[in-house]
Amino acid sequence: MRLTTVNTGFLKLDGGAMFGVVPKTIWSKINKPDDNNMCTWAMRCLLVEDGNRLVLIDTGIGNKQSEKFFGFYDLQNISSLQKAINNAGYSIDEVTDVLLTHLHFDHCGGSINRVDDNKYETACKNATYWSNQRHWKWATEPNAREKNSFLKENILPLEQSGQLKFIEEGNKLTDNIDLLFVSGHTDAMMLPKINYNGNTILYMADLVPSVGHLPIAYVMGYDTRPLLTLTEKEKILTEACENNYTLFFEHDAINECCTLENTVRGIREKDVFDLK
Repeated sequence: MRLTTVNTGFLKLDGGAMFGVVPKTIWSKINKPDDNNMCTWAMRCLLVEDGNRLVLIDTGIGNKQSEKFFGFYDLQNISSLQKAINNAGYSIDEVTDVLLTHLHFDHCGGSINRVDDNKYETACKNATYWSNQRHWKWATEPNAREKNSFLKENILPLEQSGQLKFIEEGNKLTDNIDLLFVSGHTDAMMLPKINYNGNTILYMADLVPSVGHLPIAYVMGYDTRPLLTLTEKEKILTEACENNYTLFFEHDAINECCTLENTVRGIREKDVFDLK
């Protein structure tokens, strides 16, 4: 088995939205904002080579939206998914599976390329794309709060391609990739739990976007059910700490991975490092 980080670039999001009720005097020390209170966040994906399967977890923001749309997020060092995978040492045509943790635009936008105004195609033409039925319904019949995060041009072409399949809670993607379902951020988000040479790598998606979000009460304003996020975080971080999991962060602009330890302040990062 081999794990490889795929860097698709950075975007900026409002610091207050990213840290919810945490005061700016506190969160600004964790992630320094610019003059508009915007903080920089990574869009870090992961390739898992597991036997004869090459699994890509999430696909970044893509390039289909308008200049005005992208202007809201001040994109930096954006790389096409194809180039990012090439930089990781693979060809995009080698990808056999794309696991989408959820269908917000910064996690699934790179899945679909625009051919022209009325035509789209999948970026990974030889891959099966994986979501789950509960989240798919949530994303294709969006509530008003999340509607602007579920963009139809990122989602509907997946179904039209014939490459979309659903995986349900309790099933594994591969023998070495289990899935934890959480619903505080958005309904039925999937966290890949990877058995890597006897160690566990947990891909945190938007449950814990960064090291700075490890404190239980540090919950994003974007979360649809913040009290549920609190419960999910406490349970999963406790499990991760007790079993020495490595957390892999999708959005932390600096820190790629960490292990955990119990402190007088609660569970915090122990060792911070890049995935090797």
